[in-house]
This record gives sequence, C-alpha cells and structure tokens, in this order.
Amino acid sequence: MPKRGVLLLLKPLDIYPPIPAAHHLPNLPPSSSSPSPPFSSLNPKIVSFFNDRLKVHKDTINLCQDVLRCKFVDWEPVICNNLCHPIHHVDLVITIGGDGTLLQASHFLDDSIPVLGVNSDPTQIKEVNESSNDFDAARSTGYLCAATAQNFEQVLDNILESYMQPSEISRLSITVNGHPFPTYALNDILIAHPCPAMVSRFSFRINGNNGTSSSLINTRSSGLRVSTAAGSTAAILSGGGLRMPISSRDLQYMVREPISPGPAEAPLMHGFVKPDQSIFVEWYSQEGVVYIDGCHVTQSLKFGDKIKISAKAPVLKLYLPQDLVRDHNPKSYRWRSVL
Repeated sequence: MPKRGVLLLLKPLDIYPPIPAAHHLPNLPPSSSSPSPPFSSLNPKIVSFFNDRLKVHKDTINLCQDVLRCKFVDWEPVICNNLCHPIHHVDLVITIGGDGTLLQASHFLDDSIPVLGVNSDPTQIKEVNESSNDFDAARSTGYLCAATAQNFEQVLDNILESYMQPSEISRLSITVNGHPFPTYALNDILIAHPCPAMVSRFSFRINGNNGTSSSLINTRSSGLRVSTAAGSTAAILSGGGLRMPISSRDLQYMVREPISPGPAEAPLMHGFVKPDQSIFVEWYSQEGVVYIDGCHVTQSLKFGDKIKISAKAPVLKLYLPQDLVRDHNPKSYRWRSVL
C-alpha cells in the first residue's frame, strides 16, 4: 500500500503579539507576514498570556509533527498564509490553528480531499474565569476542529484506519453579474459598504428553481449576511439569528440593522433559504464589498451589480467533533420562508 499524502497547514506564528524575533520553528517554511512589533507598554499579564498562546501553538505543531513522523504517511508543512493555488494530489489536509485556519484552508479545497482541524490552543475555562477582571483570556473556540494536542494521534489513527469518516458540510456560492466567484464560503458572507458607518442600499428577493420568487424587498441597512449551517453559530447568531444543525443544507440570511422597515417588510429581514432556492441581490450603493468568511476573501461591488447566492457549491469533506456528528436535530430552528 502506498503512503498517504498529508498536507499540514499551519497557523502563522507571527500573529501572536508580542513575538520575540528569535522564536522560530525548525524545518518550517517562513510566513509571508511581517513580524509583529513589540508591545512593551502592555499589561505584563497580557504579554505573558500571548506569549503562552504562542508557546502552546508551537508545542502543538511539534507534537503533531512528531506523530506524523511515526506514521506511514508522506507529509509536508506549509504556512496557511502562503497558500495561493488549489490543493491537489494529497489524501488528507490537516490544519493546525483554529476555525480561522480551517476556513482559510477550505478556500483551496474542492469536495475530493477531506480535512481535519486541530485546535492548537483551546480556551481554558478556568483561565478565563480567573482573568475576567483583567482581560479576555479566551483562546481558540475550534468549533469545527475534531482534534486537539491531547487526542490528535488517536483521531489520526481512526482516520488512517477508516474508522472515522468525514461529513459533507454545505458551502455557499456567489456569482456577481453572472460570473461565478472561485471561492466558496464555508461559514458566511457579508455584503456591505466598505465603511461600516455608511448605509448600504440594496434590494433582494428569494428565487426558486421552479420560476417562483418572492416580492422584491428594498432595504437601507448595514448590509446583508448569509450563513451556512456551519456558520450559524458565528456572526449571524450574535446578530440574533438561529443555530442550525450542522447537517442542514439550508442557508440563513439576515439584514443587518435595517432602517425603519415597515410592518410588511420587518418579518422578511431574517429568514431561511432552501437548497433549491437562491438569493438575488441588486446593489444600489456607489461602493460595496462581499466579505467571504470574514476578511479572508473579498470582492468589490459597484452600483447596479447583481449578486446571486445559493447553496449550489461543492461540499467540504470535514472530520467533525463527535458532538457535531450527533447534531442532526431538524428542530434546532424553525423554518421561515418568504416564498
């Protein structure tokens, strides 16, 4: 049996301030990001906290590399920020970081290569409670990450022995003026003015494959967010949206901070879109941006642009944490359609 090919994608080391310049990992390609400056004026507890986060992240990278050296695999480490081409010719992608690293990697993956996320620096509840009066000591959530340093070898063995199978996670696709955008969103997209203090003017409707469509909804707001099931625990939940089961193929949308919607429009500011439906948006501000999975990927908009958003995108094969694998409850949210 030939060795399996593994691509090890690493969260950059230089995003943890402050980072001494002498701290480098052997045998790792350098990040394209510039080093972070020192922050000598910060509270020493905060400096110690970030230095510890860096150490924990580096320790997790070293541990995972040591485990891979003992397995029947060919593997290569790459800093995630250095990715610039679609990933091919490997059997497994492993990300070491958090959900952000996994999201970044997903933009270079189709539906043929599974990915495993390793949360390199999980939040410690005791630490958060003890530091709550000084600063926010939350670390990485790792909602989509199935492994940590503690169980990485066991999870990897289960994958290599085919005891563990990836789940197919829905993504969303975007077209602008009929041109498909090459990146699929795993979490969500935000369509808004590039200045968050500016009003976004747009109209939208929900279209069905059978030719049906909702009435046109005209809005002035802070923008439009559209989320997948995987992203329903992120920004859209914070804005008042609903958590969706990870297996759902529906999309959830929300108009952000709508200005004085009338009684007929107010219930339509938030809703769900079935897999066979799409959202059609007409942009009426002079400037606009489509933000894909946060700030990772963006697409500029101009007045009159037409955007189509749907779940017709290749799924992502993702090894999920066990609590999410069991999350198939269709009653986690109430369906509300505008059609």
